[in-house]
Amino acid sequence: MTVSSAPGKVYLFGEHAVVYGEPAVPCAIELRARVEVNRRDDGKLRVHAEDLSLDGFTVEYSGTTDDRPDVNVSESLLSAATEYVDEAIEQVRAVTGEDDVGFDVTIESDIPLGAGLGSSAAVVVAAIDAATRELGTTLEPVELAERAYRTEYEVQDGQASRADTFCSATGGAVRVEGDDCRSIDAPDLPFVIGFDGGAGDTGQLVAGVRTLREEYDFAEDTVETVGDLVRAGEDALADGDLEELGQLMDFNHGLLSALGVSSRSLDRMVWAARDAGALGAKLTGAGGGGCIVALDPTPETETALSFTPGCEDAFRAELAEEGVRQLE
Repeated sequence: MTVSSAPGKVYLFGEHAVVYGEPAVPCAIELRARVEVNRRDDGKLRVHAEDLSLDGFTVEYSGTTDDRPDVNVSESLLSAATEYVDEAIEQVRAVTGEDDVGFDVTIESDIPLGAGLGSSAAVVVAAIDAATRELGTTLEPVELAERAYRTEYEVQDGQASRADTFCSATGGAVRVEGDDCRSIDAPDLPFVIGFDGGAGDTGQLVAGVRTLREEYDFAEDTVETVGDLVRAGEDALADGDLEELGQLMDFNHGLLSALGVSSRSLDRMVWAARDAGALGAKLTGAGGGGCIVALDPTPETETALSFTPGCEDAFRAELAEEGVRQLE
């Protein structure tokens, strides 16, 4: 038995624009996916999923998931527990040379699915790390991040960014611009998360921004402005200027709203946080539903969000300085 965990993330700045080569700054947070693997020699995969914000299930199968396993669960949960795991195990087989190996895989996660907190990246990073170690191979974080990125790239039909998987593998704050990924220094960031209980359709939202860019020059300019904002945010991070970071987060949310990826529930939570005195607040991830992230060292924003209509949960999240963690 081998066990690994990996953290989720929030975007301080730059989601959606990162798809077009602009920089982004995600930060790992101490919400984790934990994956336990046990080798089996019949080539089959048995996946048991727990605590993925939906009812858990177990499914055993061989081959690929082209023929969908016959289980009565939502598409998002099935994808998280089979497609991502399938591709992750293919990466493990490729790097270890053990083409016919199978695994029992158990997934437990504190990270809600599809909410913009990097649930799939955390599962993939933890799964690859645990499975390769189960076979006697240990990957360095940068290679682990690359293998995890390839997994998401395949599952997401080439729409994945390196941001989520690199951040989950290495921890801390990172800067991603195209293929260039690196860790950057960050002060203690008083994150408060608001979750509306929903999830946006990442593919549909990314496609919507692409359509806007193709149709309107000013939409392309908006994406480039997000990139400029990220660069200003890097300076604020280096200076430890939380007030400037907050103002830039507010600005970033406005730009994302203009690109059509916010929602009524996300906007409501953002304004509740700002009215409570947060230094800044914005959606995190693809948008359309899910989570917002605010900066507030006081308890006021968490309290305000807990009483905001449409906010299902509100909680603090510490910056995760450590990325993938080997538990066994």
